[in-house]
Amino acid sequence: MKKLFYLILSLFVVSCVNTEDGHGETNTTIKDESFVDFVNPLMGTDSSFELSNGNTYPAIATPWGMNFWTPMTSKMGDGWTYKYDENKIRGIKQTHQPSPWINDYAAFSLMAVTGDLKYKEDERASWFSHKAETVKPHYYKTYLADYDVVAEVTPTERAAHFKFTFPENQSYILLDGFFKGSMVKIIPEERKIIGYCRNNSGGVPENFHNYFVAEFDKDFELTHTWGDNWTLVENSTENEGEHVGAIIGFKTKKGEEVHVKVASSFISPEQAQLNLNREIGDDNFKTTLTKAKASWEKELGRIVIEDDNIDNLRTFYSCLYRVLLFPRQFHEIDKNNAIVHYSPYNGEVLPGYMFTDNGFWDTFRAVFPFFNMMYPKLNSKIMEGLANTYKESGWLPEWASPGHRDCMVGSNSAPIIADAFLKGVHIKDQEVLFEAMLKNATTSKGRPLSKGGNTLKSVGREGVEYYNKLGYVPYNVGINENAARTLEYAYADFTMAQMADKLGKKDVAERFYKQSLNYKNLFDPETKWMRGKNEDGTFQKPFNPLKWGDAFTEGNSIHYTWSVFHDVNGLMELMGGKNAFESKLDEVFEMPPVFDHSYYGFTIHEIREMQIMNMGNYAHGNQPIQHMIYLYNYANASYKAQEKIREVLTKLYAPTPDGYCGDEDNGQTSAWYVFSSLGFYPVTPGVDQYVIGSPLFKKATIHLENGNTFEISAPQNTKENVYIQSATLNGKDYNKSYLDYNDVMAGGTLKFEMSATPNKNWANTDESVPYSLSIKN
Repeated sequence: MKKLFYLILSLFVVSCVNTEDGHGETNTTIKDESFVDFVNPLMGTDSSFELSNGNTYPAIATPWGMNFWTPMTSKMGDGWTYKYDENKIRGIKQTHQPSPWINDYAAFSLMAVTGDLKYKEDERASWFSHKAETVKPHYYKTYLADYDVVAEVTPTERAAHFKFTFPENQSYILLDGFFKGSMVKIIPEERKIIGYCRNNSGGVPENFHNYFVAEFDKDFELTHTWGDNWTLVENSTENEGEHVGAIIGFKTKKGEEVHVKVASSFISPEQAQLNLNREIGDDNFKTTLTKAKASWEKELGRIVIEDDNIDNLRTFYSCLYRVLLFPRQFHEIDKNNAIVHYSPYNGEVLPGYMFTDNGFWDTFRAVFPFFNMMYPKLNSKIMEGLANTYKESGWLPEWASPGHRDCMVGSNSAPIIADAFLKGVHIKDQEVLFEAMLKNATTSKGRPLSKGGNTLKSVGREGVEYYNKLGYVPYNVGINENAARTLEYAYADFTMAQMADKLGKKDVAERFYKQSLNYKNLFDPETKWMRGKNEDGTFQKPFNPLKWGDAFTEGNSIHYTWSVFHDVNGLMELMGGKNAFESKLDEVFEMPPVFDHSYYGFTIHEIREMQIMNMGNYAHGNQPIQHMIYLYNYANASYKAQEKIREVLTKLYAPTPDGYCGDEDNGQTSAWYVFSSLGFYPVTPGVDQYVIGSPLFKKATIHLENGNTFEISAPQNTKENVYIQSATLNGKDYNKSYLDYNDVMAGGTLKFEMSATPNKNWANTDESVPYSLSIKN
């Protein structure tokens, strides 16, 4: 009993320390050893096609690792690979899935069974319980109840270390190569299985393979394989076909551990072995586990939160974990220690960096601005990868997994590149990238094709010829989501103008600044909403601003009208001034959650997620409107932004399986929480400002890559004290409703005085509002 007491005490000391904040309240401060203990990788896993509470799976990985691992409760090929309310596990798979809608590629799995051999997917599935499951970013453990086996796994960037603890029984480990082409070869004398898998959901060349190697620490007493249609081939060591797998068996004693070291490569079997030797080698399970944990402690510890609400800490670090997963590395290190990659665009092995599994329609908003603030060196590598994508495919990626995928709209590679450039991120091929951006903005000819021979409409700008001729993509020319495209192209034009300006390309900058005002072409002065416009210049009829889809993307006019990130003041003038603009913002929250789903023919999950949140027509579960609340600042009504931001932070997020209010999407919905809980948000990537909201914590300390520290302090912060009364920056009064990027990067202290009563006078002058093209240029 005494030993147990000291264990609990020591864990508590490791995980938190209490400090008085001078106001009679106690803060919880995380110590370096325990950041991962606040992360719940199951946050968002209670999801389905009909309703997303995140659409996540528990990613057991290192930050930005090439390979993730996750338990499978669902069948092979199901995008919802892990559903929290399911009761059986079919295996633990290597996964590269960025989204259930995009689905997986290069997946294979390991599973342990005992007793009578069960290898078919449904038959081998074992009951498990969350009560006997441990889930950390760096470690997964579960009890396979049907087989009395404990399965554990811990990752590296390109490899993983498994540990299976068996009972006294005839025991087996299965390696499932999955469908769409696979091969396995068992090498008993080397205690090894090698092979490849080729499963994918698109975006790969014809020669695509994921080569794997699995090394065991126990001799094989039997070897079987299975071939197509689950045909068992006893006493065999090799199989190849549409869907094959390997089975190795041995007698085990009670409590006997069998370890498996696994790695893979998109380049070659030899590179897979090299990845295994380099990343695990002779390390035991504990050493691999320690290294994996250290990789997360390093990154999570760059932001240290102090607060007296432990759920706030859990939500923050669970969200931060999601921000640090994508885009994943797609490059490897060859025998000469050179960075190389298999190109998912042309099938060649080429030098340099490559990253993938990202939808820029989501992540341009906050994920990449977060990288520019916290990880400029990483983003420099990502930019090199974007240049390589352009060199290898002729186009910038907009949705890559692993190559170009036909998903979403816009030209959002432009703000990602421009924001990095303008924030001082080192970009090796800036002229190449700018050339690529210009190509996106001038032609749609020669875009890549899908396997079916159709043009990938998400690459480049669909309808760019109409856009450049008319100033908008017409509603009636057969191009869906035309108004959304127009608004996103106009903002992309602004970011291109900003980059051209800094590069000294003044004529180009002037052209794109002018084009960035194209959003005005869709503003309907009668309804004061954005509206599709026909080729002849007339507005679409009939028009219902509540209609989802059609002219818009996963939203309606009420959501997309605010997608004028770069010229909020110009939009405000179109609406009739600050008071009218503020009232229009209010209207979104005050109207009931009514909608028109006729474009889809059923209520898509994004609509349902808006409907059930009791926040009117505000649809935080999807990306187009996530910046909208911050626009109150531009109308000198920042107190309304503070109130509503705090409501979203505390109502729509929680460190639980249903903890998101919609798709998490490659870290974007999490990045909104990370930024907003710190107290500011990048409304306009491509501008050196963050817009201030309502800080959630009593104290947050940001350790920047340049060695500086930026501290946000709000000592009176409570659930009720959501309003900023006053602020100081480095001891001086601060009365702006935005924060300069350079002030953050220089380090210092931003201190807020908080209250339960709004202060309508704080930051309530024309000089205090954030950037807007029409008033700044």
